[in-house]
Amino acid sequence: MLKHLAPWLIAATLLPAGAATLQPDKSELGFTFKQMGVPVDGKFKKFEAQLDFDTKKPEAGKISFTVDLGSVSLGDPSYDKELAAATWFDTKRNGRASFVSSAIRPTGAGRYDVAGKLTIKGATQDVVVPITLTGGVAAGSVAIKRLDFKIGDGEWADTSIVANDVTVKFKLAFSGL
Repeated sequence: MLKHLAPWLIAATLLPAGAATLQPDKSELGFTFKQMGVPVDGKFKKFEAQLDFDTKKPEAGKISFTVDLGSVSLGDPSYDKELAAATWFDTKRNGRASFVSSAIRPTGAGRYDVAGKLTIKGATQDVVVPITLTGGVAAGSVAIKRLDFKIGDGEWADTSIVANDVTVKFKLAFSGL
């Protein structure tokens, strides 16, 4: 259900090295999936980013991003507890998801494609996250397949109940820009 956090990490790479600090209280990391055809929104409350980025040399930038999977929320404590279970995020054994960039490519004014490896529940996939940087805020979204990361095992692998497609959305605010 909860997908990749890579976009947020990527967004952080678009900021000047050493000059920007992620403001978690002003940032958002969320996701949307469909359950029985109905869109469901969730979010992660805790995430961190380390970045090294110079707008004059974006190709040399690097970013790493981690998400506390135990901070996931669908807005109901019983659902949140279910998401922590082994079938979904298995937070006892896999408490964190990560993204590490491998390349940043400018695609236009204030826009970048950030490529890297996203790891959730021990499964790693290559992803490319499009990012827009405006006024100290990096924003974007990326589509992932939950089953590529073993999210929703067993009876929950049936994509007619919970869709395989998940859209991860982010808005990351930075100070010091």
